[in-house]
Amino acid sequence: MIHESFFLCLWIWLSRGVIGYTDEVKSVLITEGDSVTLNTGISEVQSNDQILWMFNINNTDTRIAEIHRQNIYIDATNTTFEKRLQMDSQTGSLTIRNIRSEHSGLYKLQIIQIIQVTYKSFSVAVYAPLPIPVITRDTSNSSSSSSSDRSSVSKCSLLCSVLNVSDVTLSWFKGNSLLSSISVSDLSISLYLPLEVEYQDKNTYSCVLNNPISNQTTHLDITQLFHMCPELVQQSQSVALSVSIVIVLVLAVAVVVLYLHHRKCKQPRSEVQTCEEEVLYAETTFCARRVHSTKLNEEDHIIYSSVNAK
Repeated sequence: MIHESFFLCLWIWLSRGVIGYTDEVKSVLITEGDSVTLNTGISEVQSNDQILWMFNINNTDTRIAEIHRQNIYIDATNTTFEKRLQMDSQTGSLTIRNIRSEHSGLYKLQIIQIIQVTYKSFSVAVYAPLPIPVITRDTSNSSSSSSSDRSSVSKCSLLCSVLNVSDVTLSWFKGNSLLSSISVSDLSISLYLPLEVEYQDKNTYSCVLNNPISNQTTHLDITQLFHMCPELVQQSQSVALSVSIVIVLVLAVAVVVLYLHHRKCKQPRSEVQTCEEEVLYAETTFCARRVHSTKLNEEDHIIYSSVNAK
């Protein structure tokens, strides 16, 4: 009875070890042409360990690489990878060199040890290298506009384009501000994103193409904008000329105002000077006359008359 219980517990323990566990799927993003390594998470493969790598092709798990009793096996008949696979003999990690878009998919790892089986999964997404966006003038929009429309002179229609892309977003930026954007999913198509720029804008524009792991940017400054849209140069020159004329007129008016103000301030001083020059000084004349006194012995007195200025 004791032996039966012991073997039953041993069977349950071993069963749990054989069943093992399954980790969550790890997402891996990589650019086409680069190399990627899918790690097993173990530090050293033991002599009795078995490391098995499988790739899901057409909903079927196909063995592509294996380590069994420290011997490495890589499926050379698999034309999908064409000698791009490499296994680390110490850790059992799998490396894919010069990865291509057809290598996107689900990779499954099975680690078989003495009392445990471990499962791991890797979802690999391979993105094509991004082309550089091209900024040109949108001639179709310019030709469709009426030549008599004055508003068309003050604006320039630009077009940012990329060819044969998928899983990307194309965006226009003014400085750091997003103006517009367009996205495409799995289909490989060409993208075109228009933008109208006004002549008074002095900011730097940029067209950005990006996917989840990289981006490409083309900048456009005001000099390049004037090169693509010559009418903006004429418009800006006319505006500059108008501003110059206004500045000259303002300066002229300011000079006239200062002159008149200066003349007005000097006028009162001139009048005062004139009044001072017209002052006439009269000559003083003293007239004396003798006065007879009733007293015989009294001395004569001099009486001064008043002075009148003429």
